[in-house]
Amino acid sequence: MSVHHDRSRPDNRPVRVQGRPVDSYPDLPPGAGRGSVRRITVVGEEILSRPCQEVTEFGSPELSQLIDDMFLTMNVADGAGLAANQVGVDLRIFVYDCPDEDGIRHVGHIINPVLDQPDAGSRRLVDDFEGCLSVPGATMTVPRTDRAVARGLDKDGNPLVIEGMGYFARCLQHETDHLAGHTYLDRLSRRERKDALQQMADHHEDVFARRALKAAGLPRGSA
Repeated sequence: MSVHHDRSRPDNRPVRVQGRPVDSYPDLPPGAGRGSVRRITVVGEEILSRPCQEVTEFGSPELSQLIDDMFLTMNVADGAGLAANQVGVDLRIFVYDCPDEDGIRHVGHIINPVLDQPDAGSRRLVDDFEGCLSVPGATMTVPRTDRAVARGLDKDGNPLVIEGMGYFARCLQHETDHLAGHTYLDRLSRRERKDALQQMADHHEDVFARRALKAAGLPRGSA
C-alpha cells in the first residue's frame, strides 16, 4: 500500500510495534538494516492474482530475512504496507509501517492473517484515496471499513491480534486482500480500473526512478 504521510520530517508520534506501545522507534525499522531491496511485482503478474500459501514453519533465519527484506523494500518504495507476493514470495505474510486516524504509527508484521468481520451495525464504510506499490503511480477512491482487526501469528509462531482504525484499518484490509490474490483494482468498476491503469501507464517510470534513487542512497549491501 502506498504511503499516506511524509517520512522526510522528524516523527514524534506515538508508536505501536506489533500492537504494543514503545517509548521511541527509529524511522527505519531496525530489521530493515539487515535487509536487501527486492523487486516489487506489478499488477498483471500471476503471483498477485492467486491466494498465497499458509506459512507452516516458524522461527527460521529464512523467514526473518524475508521480513527484513520486505521492510527495507517497503521503505525504499515509500510504502505503508507490503505483502510477500509483492516481492514474488508465495506466502501469507505482510509488513506495515502506517499511521492510524489518531496519528499513532503502527509498525510490524503478521503471518497467516484473518480479518474479523465487523457486524453490519457497527461498521462504517469510508471512501478514501488508496494506492498500491504494485500499481505504481495510481491512486483511486476505495470504500473500506473504518475499523479492522487482524488475527494471525508473528515470525516465531506467537499469536497476534492487531487492531486498526482509519488509515491503518485500510492498510490491514488492503494487505490481507493481497494475500487472497486481490488488488484494490478488483474493488473498482470497469471504468475506474481503466482510469487507474492509465494513471500507472502515465506515471510508473517516475515512480521507478524515485525508488531507484532512494535504493542507490542506501549503505552498501542493502540495495
